[in-house]
Amino acid sequence: MARIAELLYLMVPAYLANMAPPFTRFWRGWNAPVNERWLGSHKTVVGALAGILAGLVAAFVQSRIDWSGSLVDYHRWPLVGMLLGLGAIGGDIAKSFFKRRMKIAPGGRWIPADQLDFGIGALILISVLVRLSWADIAEILAITFVGDILVNQIAFRLHIRDTAW
Repeated sequence: MARIAELLYLMVPAYLANMAPPFTRFWRGWNAPVNERWLGSHKTVVGALAGILAGLVAAFVQSRIDWSGSLVDYHRWPLVGMLLGLGAIGGDIAKSFFKRRMKIAPGGRWIPADQLDFGIGALILISVLVRLSWADIAEILAITFVGDILVNQIAFRLHIRDTAW
């Protein structure tokens, strides 16, 4: 159980990075699509920046906690936050690119890619700082899959998201 806590703690910046973009729908300022043709209109510049910023803020907070179970050196919190935030947003954007190529509409279901894209992206980038076993990766992705479904259901019911997945 301690190992699961360590793995979840590692992924907090990625989880928060993934949760941040839907909140930018309430932003009334400029928020252009990253590339409407290739990604759809719902992947926005402000959303992507909000996700990366959320990863950085989460890593900063973790750097102040000084937990002995940390799997990375949080003295390097800007790098940790950037890798996890950028990885999460990059994974989501990459999935959207392939989703559009497969003619799946924005908001359309693509299980399990919709639940795992950001986690895989974050794991790929953070691998430069931490070595995880295949069992660790499987645990992270299993928890991420279930957690993403639960969080999206809550966000849908609170009218933060337009879809429940």
